[in-house]
Amino acid sequence: MKLATLYRLARGPPVVCQKNNLLQYRCFQPDFVPRDPKSKPKKYKYPDVYEPYGPRAPPSDKIVQLAEKIAALPLEERVKIGPTLHLKVSHPKLVPLDVEGVDTGGARGGSAKAEVKKAEKTTFDIKLEKFEAGAKLKVIKEIRSFTDLGLKEAKDLVEKVPVIVKQQVTKDEANSIIEKIKAVGGVAVME
Repeated sequence: MKLATLYRLARGPPVVCQKNNLLQYRCFQPDFVPRDPKSKPKKYKYPDVYEPYGPRAPPSDKIVQLAEKIAALPLEERVKIGPTLHLKVSHPKLVPLDVEGVDTGGARGGSAKAEVKKAEKTTFDIKLEKFEAGAKLKVIKEIRSFTDLGLKEAKDLVEKVPVIVKQQVTKDEANSIIEKIKAVGGVAVME
């Protein structure tokens, strides 16, 4: 313990120490002094223009003259340079990608209206529209046959007409249920 105290006194500048346990000390010096006090920090000279692929050779005089001629052209003629150059050097024509289900924001160049394809509906809901007064009991029994409802729940459901009695069924299943309800005196539709 006495050695640590002597070490702190001999070190000189004020030091913040943390005592972790009996034999460990962590010392932090508030101001860092470099080894050579006369040394100056190195200055980095930034390049004038950022070149991601390294330095390039300067363009030839021909290229500089061509760039000057292009810059001197009016805007209408400058717009035509790209397509003409593509034809001259036999570049393939750029074709817009056709990505299904992604809105490209009218990139095809045609009309602004997007083609809307309606997805064919695969699941349907069955809605009980009405039923004959004398066929109420038969309709309740039929509703119970294709749902997991008890007698009271089926009765409450039938009394709330018009009401959806079954959801998310296929077209074939929906048609068979509608026919069964129609046979007992009710009117149901597919939505």
